[in-house]
Amino acid sequence: MNDFWTNISRYPRFFISSLFGLILIIIAPFRNLFKIKKFRFLIPIILFGTLGTLYLILVNMTAL
Repeated sequence: MNDFWTNISRYPRFFISSLFGLILIIIAPFRNLFKIKKFRFLIPIILFGTLGTLYLILVNMTAL
């Protein structure tokens, strides 16, 4: 029974490390784009465009 609780206590650490690894894998291509000078100005434009679109969608969905 002691092994059971030991294994259960390891799951949060596994979850956090898996989530951190997933975030690093998702961010890696965007980080590589910053190395190319002509793409450096596109990243903020895309980021602000995405956030602006998300904001407008949420405002219209909630009817504020």
